[in-house]
Amino acid sequence: MDPPSASPSSSSSFKTTSWFSGFVCGRPAKPGNPNMNNNKTSGDVGGSVKRKNLQGILFKYGPKPVQVAFKMGDFKRQVIFIGGLTDGFLATEYLEPLSLALEKEKWSLVQLLLSSSYTGYGTSSLQQVDAKELDQLIGHLINSEDSEGVVLLGHGTGCQDIVHYMHTHAACSIAVHAAILQAPVSDREYRATLPETAAMIQLASRMINEGRGMDLMPREANPDAPITAYRYYSLCAYLGDDDMFSSDLSDDQLKMRLGHMSNTPCQVIFSMTDEYVPEYVDKEALVESLMQIVQCHGRGRESSS
Repeated sequence: MDPPSASPSSSSSFKTTSWFSGFVCGRPAKPGNPNMNNNKTSGDVGGSVKRKNLQGILFKYGPKPVQVAFKMGDFKRQVIFIGGLTDGFLATEYLEPLSLALEKEKWSLVQLLLSSSYTGYGTSSLQQVDAKELDQLIGHLINSEDSEGVVLLGHGTGCQDIVHYMHTHAACSIAVHAAILQAPVSDREYRATLPETAAMIQLASRMINEGRGMDLMPREANPDAPITAYRYYSLCAYLGDDDMFSSDLSDDQLKMRLGHMSNTPCQVIFSMTDEYVPEYVDKEALVESLMQIVQCHGRGRESSS
């Protein structure tokens, strides 16, 4: 799922040097939860400065052809943007103004391609692909760019990549100073609104039980891209591997899936008008639950305006 991106003018997540620097420094074991109101507009991020061309460095971080990243800004600390389903480079409108804001604070913005980027998500997984490739990128930044630390910024399903990566205790995860979850919404709850989903979940479950989890589902299950029975079940089934942000998960279930994020300074940025969140979901209550579990340093909330 690729939820709508946060508008630079409606979220002040990166509006001041002192805020961003304070957010990523220190890495307390149990970060506090100041009541930050991010509904104000941010002139620094969404100002009038526009680039006709995005300048940066395109580089390979691994041996596979798809393992490519684009870095804007030449600094020792990096914000790594991880997109959602079907995303690739320049996935959201806020990336350009974000790169301008980060330049002022001497941070680079890195966008990466994963094996799951664009239409590859259906034949990939959080465990076997995304976490390993993210670790490869961070390792490259440390070993080849002398990185002094990174912040992970997830958009949509990219938030799930961050949560899973930080749970793996991968070799380079110690370099992660903070995490930002932008539009952490439930793929399962959205998919449940589609008429074909229930029958396709049953088919995926049957294929997995028959040892055919890596076989492809019928095209009608996911017209946008080929998808394996395993990945379809992971995204669409209750307590599937991708089911991390659903509003019907109990506090204990959320803690099992997200509790480890309390060890890393974390911010949740959520749109109150996200088209991929069903109308019955209490968005305010969901955000509060997520914040309590991950013990947020702050939250951003898009207004309906």
